[in-house]
Amino acid sequence: MNPFNELGIRHDIVNAITELGFTNPTPIQESAIPVLLSGSNDFVGLAQTGTGKTAAFGLPLLELIDYSKNHPQALILCPTRELCLQISNDLKNYSKNLPNVNVVAVYGGANIVNQLRDIKRGVQIVVATPGRMLDILNRKAIDFSQVKYVVLDEADEMLNMGFQDDINDILSTTPDTKKTWLFSATMPKEVRAIANNYMTNPHELTMGTKNTGNVNIEHEYYIVKARDKYAAFKRIVDFNPEIFGIVFCRTKIETQEIAESLVKDGYNADSLHGDLSQQQRDKVMKRYRDRSLQLLIATDVAARGIDVSDVTHVINYSLPDEIENYTHRSGRTGRAGKTGVSIAIINSKELYKIRQIEKVIGKQFTKAEIPTGFDVVEKQLFGLVHKVHNVEVNDSQIEQYLPRIMDEFKDMDKEEVIKRFASLEFNRFLDYYKNAPDLNTVSDERGGRERDGGRAGQSGFTRLFINLGSVDDFTRGDLLGYICNNAGISGKSVGKIDMKGVFSFFEVENEIAEKVIEGFKKVDFHGRAVRIEVSGEGRSERRGGGGPNRGGDRRSYGGGNSRSAGGERRERNDRGGDRNGGGFRDFSGKRKEGGSGSGERRSSGGERKRRY
Repeated sequence: MNPFNELGIRHDIVNAITELGFTNPTPIQESAIPVLLSGSNDFVGLAQTGTGKTAAFGLPLLELIDYSKNHPQALILCPTRELCLQISNDLKNYSKNLPNVNVVAVYGGANIVNQLRDIKRGVQIVVATPGRMLDILNRKAIDFSQVKYVVLDEADEMLNMGFQDDINDILSTTPDTKKTWLFSATMPKEVRAIANNYMTNPHELTMGTKNTGNVNIEHEYYIVKARDKYAAFKRIVDFNPEIFGIVFCRTKIETQEIAESLVKDGYNADSLHGDLSQQQRDKVMKRYRDRSLQLLIATDVAARGIDVSDVTHVINYSLPDEIENYTHRSGRTGRAGKTGVSIAIINSKELYKIRQIEKVIGKQFTKAEIPTGFDVVEKQLFGLVHKVHNVEVNDSQIEQYLPRIMDEFKDMDKEEVIKRFASLEFNRFLDYYKNAPDLNTVSDERGGRERDGGRAGQSGFTRLFINLGSVDDFTRGDLLGYICNNAGISGKSVGKIDMKGVFSFFEVENEIAEKVIEGFKKVDFHGRAVRIEVSGEGRSERRGGGGPNRGGDRRSYGGGNSRSAGGERRERNDRGGDRNGGGFRDFSGKRKEGGSGSGERRSSGGERKRRY
């Protein structure tokens, strides 16, 4: 008998989750399900991401709903559309053997008319993000007067994202007799305030110590100079050939730039951030879940709710502003009892942040050394050997080609064949890393920059206009590939790509600008002629530096940039002057996501958020 039967879950649901691979309940499921099945308690569950919280509240909820009644009986609020879709899909999978189960996902970025239509048809369980749910309530398109259960999932993150007022407004439309179940990875004061305001003597369950990290995750940090961060990051990735990871950045712009640079350098990578449409986000996530992407570069908000199995590494390219967010980031790996590694790439001035995080998660970081070029080459070589040794041979398909293969190698003995196969990968990395500097050494900040395969940065670039943009379903990576394929150029010859709605700008090396223009003279996109011309805004120059754009200081069209004392680039708005912490404007004047500031900021609930 499946242990879930013994917890009180009916056979139809157990049969469905058995097909999904649920054989033994996780600790939080084992402890929470019997309590929630009684339906008589408010509940607070504290557990890290990846411990099975969705099933912990989803299975009891499916047991308690009356499916003969087709009105909202349960409301689940969560911070992001990815998590909203994940929860609704999980509930549908759990209940596939039950008749008349109606679950509707309500989230921003999708057509609200379709969501209203689904609600009108009848629904028992609504899974929603706060903003869109409030919009539908304001339209008086749903009635929560008979809701019996409200679940607040990832409550700490909803408050971090400023949903306090929205949550209050939504809960005010539900009956006082409802039961509230709150799940959170951490327990800051704001979450405790929700428990006090909306719950009566809740049953509190804590798996592990409050706010601590997953015990299956190893934490490492690397200290590098700001100018070497991107080179060090690539070397860490190369040193882990089987990496399947999520890379966290602080801002949308940083996320885009790193993803673009990785694509140019031949990595399977893409970005996930709030400026993408839902269709673009779905496209990126499908590629990542299918493992056609090796690295997902994301902001904190965009990555919430991502539940992808077997993530091997989480890399903090930039540390988060709030300590608690580190717990959420690292929780993307080491899920469902598996092990993972969380890496932080910092400069020496950020070491105190590592010490602060250690106190919160209750685990010590290991100081690691950036691998040398030789270390990377050796690791890649034996990674290839291991892959060849374990490859599955399709005898029936390859049989027809074996005579020609054997004939090709007839003048070589076994050792020679092995040596040549190994050299295919070995030579590539040996050539790339043969003169790689030791990034662990200290060098003069004002001296020459140690670079890791980056562009020299002295030649100029021409800024070009193209009449394709995001409305044509292009991401920056897609557009880069499209340009390179049609113009017959290398990705390393392309500089910054500035995506707009119906058009875009991109930079290419001066000497190939005419070649790119000529290459597109007869190209059409879905019957529309593709037009490329030199932008009237002038040219941009890149000077020195070794950051993700290999350009260090960048002169652009809005008023230039300045470099901080630590060597890191600060964007400057078009009036000049640095803007830190409060957001800044890009060169089109559009408001962009804020960078790190100093001191503390207040959440929407008025509480001070803890900074380092």
